Amino acid sequence: MYEAIQVVHSYWAYLVVLVVTLATINALIGFFSKREYAPKDFRISLFGLIVTHLQLLIGIIIFFVSPSIMWFTEGVSVKDIMGDPLLRLYNLEHPMMMIAMVVFITIGYSKHKKKLTSTPKFKMLAIFYTIAWLLMLSRIPWANWF
Repeated sequence: MYEAIQVVHSYWAYLVVLVVTLATINALIGFFSKREYAPKDFRISLFGLIVTHLQLLIGIIIFFVSPSIMWFTEGVSVKDIMGDPLLRLYNLEHPMMMIAMVVFITIGYSKHKKKLTSTPKFKMLAIFYTIAWLLMLSRIPWANWF
């Protein structure tokens, strides 16, 4: 079961990176070009929200079934986890940064819906999606991707 979930999480991650990058670029271009907010902009940001939330759910399942997660292993101390860069990445850094990324995307999406004109809508999306994009890229386990 773990292997199947891991494969889904890994391949879905490519979609997440692609969609969040697209949504971030779209928001930045929309803000700096001062163009009108259109239904396609809404769909792009919504799709970014959806794919990240689905990835978070898959990631939560992996957190509890992965052999790489040592929090629940008897005899493994926090000192051991924090002392090993790879264990720290999988047990702390990656999960926390991805949760923060989803939080920023959710906040940005929610705030942009409350704005009535195009420039503030794009501004909210650009700020929050860019922060989320940077957080996401900072803690992807790149060594496993290539």
